[in-house]
Amino acid sequence: MQDFDSLDGALLVDKPSGPTSHDVVDAIRDTFNIKKAGHCGTLDPNATGLLIIVLGKGTKLSEKLMSDDKVYTGVIKLGETTDSYDVEGELVASLPVPPIMLEDLNQTAATFQGDQMQMPPMVSAVKVKGVPLYKMARKGVEVERKARLIHVYSYTFSTYELPYARFRIACTKGTYVRSLVHDLGQKLGCGAHLHALRRTVSGKFDVKDAITMEDLLKCSNSDLEKRVIPFLKLATPT
Repeated sequence: MQDFDSLDGALLVDKPSGPTSHDVVDAIRDTFNIKKAGHCGTLDPNATGLLIIVLGKGTKLSEKLMSDDKVYTGVIKLGETTDSYDVEGELVASLPVPPIMLEDLNQTAATFQGDQMQMPPMVSAVKVKGVPLYKMARKGVEVERKARLIHVYSYTFSTYELPYARFRIACTKGTYVRSLVHDLGQKLGCGAHLHALRRTVSGKFDVKDAITMEDLLKCSNSDLEKRVIPFLKLATPT
């Protein structure tokens, strides 16, 4: 098999639900004999969408690419709160949903737009003294976390059919969408959690230009090379 360590740049992958972001990187490394590879911006295992994979010299641009703004779409479920703020967590509260309409959801969501300090959820990969929070959460330990500044450009809902509502969020890096969903549920008085999430945009890159994980792993050597965005193109501002 050809050695692809000479490839420098990035691949746009449409991550499926299930594997971790690291699983995607490992599969690409193993399939194409690439030693130097990484990803820009972790997606939770159950989340789908745009995952930027950097190769060779492209790994030097990881921080730059991760710092770009993001766009997400997804679905929330009203009336249920979980400990992780998403569908993977344990149910901690179930409350009746008040008689609200799509307009009410959008009015409440609009209050989250702009600068704000956001507290990372306990079930997250943020590290405290070198230990990921989710590992502490599994042991029933809750620790003090540092809030960080984020900016929400837009937070809107397009459809609502009790108990599910579909949304779109444009935000800065490091924003926990499930926290925004949880906080919206608290404001509505009935609770909510993230039911599904998809990243559609990261900086200048769009998921419509990405290849599915299944198709990528079937690529020939020449097809893979055609898919790689060159290092110089990544490094050049638009």
